Amino acid sequence: MKFAICQELFEDTEWSEQCRIISEVGYTGIEVAPFCISDDMASVSPEELLKYRATAEQFGLEIIGLHWLLAKTEGLYLTSPEPEVRQATADYLKVLAKACRVMGGQVLVFGSPFQRNLLPGVSTEQAMQFAAEVFRAAMPTFEQENVRLCMEPLTKKETDFVNTCAEAVELMKLVDHSAFELHQDVKAMLGAEQDSIPELIHRHRDICGHFHVNDSNLLGPGMGETDYHPILKALRDVGYDGWISVEVFDYSPGAEKIAKKSLEYMKQVLRDLEAS
Repeated sequence: MKFAICQELFEDTEWSEQCRIISEVGYTGIEVAPFCISDDMASVSPEELLKYRATAEQFGLEIIGLHWLLAKTEGLYLTSPEPEVRQATADYLKVLAKACRVMGGQVLVFGSPFQRNLLPGVSTEQAMQFAAEVFRAAMPTFEQENVRLCMEPLTKKETDFVNTCAEAVELMKLVDHSAFELHQDVKAMLGAEQDSIPELIHRHRDICGHFHVNDSNLLGPGMGETDYHPILKALRDVGYDGWISVEVFDYSPGAEKIAKKSLEYMKQVLRDLEAS
C-alpha cells in the first residue's frame, strides 16, 4: 500500500523542510492544499510549480495531487444559482487540473464544504444540477491532463450537500464522466454512514479513486478509537491500488508526531494482517 500525507498541517514550515520531514518519517507521497501555495493558483507559473515538484522528488516524494480545492478562494461556489459563478468555478477547477499535472499529481479531491453548502432558496435537487454543470464543464480538461476529480462526501457537521457515498454516486451519474470518481474519507464515513466502512469499501470498489485516513477525533490513524484492521483489510481485499493519505484537522500534538504515529500504526496493522 502507498502512503501519503496531506501537507497543510506543515503549512508554516518551509516546503523543502516539509518534504524532508515527510520523507524521513517514511511516506512516499505528499498531497497538497493549493492555498498553501497561493490563494489564486491561476497566478502561479508552471515554472514555480515545477520547483515544488523538483524539491519533492529530491526527497523521494511524489506529489500525488491536490485537495481543499476552493479553500480561501473568492467568488467561487459549486452550487451557486448564479451562472457566472458556476462558470468561474469550473474555470478554476480547470486551472487546478493543469497545475496538478505540472506538479506530477493524478488526483484532485473536491471537499471544500464552505463552497458547496446549500444557499438560501436552493434545494438539494437544484444544487445537484448546479454542481453537475460545473463538473461537466471542467471534465474535458481533466481528461486532457490525465487527472481525476474525486467527490468527497462529508458529514452534516461540515456541509449539507453530499454527505454519503450514495449521494456522491448520484452526482457522479449526473456528471457521467470517467474522470469523475468517488473519494472515501474515514472520518466522514464514521460520521455520516449507517453501513460499516468495510461494507462501503466493497460496495464502491470500482469507483473509489482516493482514500483519506483519520479518526473522528480529528487526529490520525492510531490516535483515536477506530480500529484500522478491518479498514485496511477491506482495501487490500478489493485490490485498492491508489494512495492512502493521512488528513488530520487537529494539529495540537504537532505535525511530525502526527505523521509518525499515523504511519507507524498503519504499518503495524499491515504486519498484523500479514501474520493473521
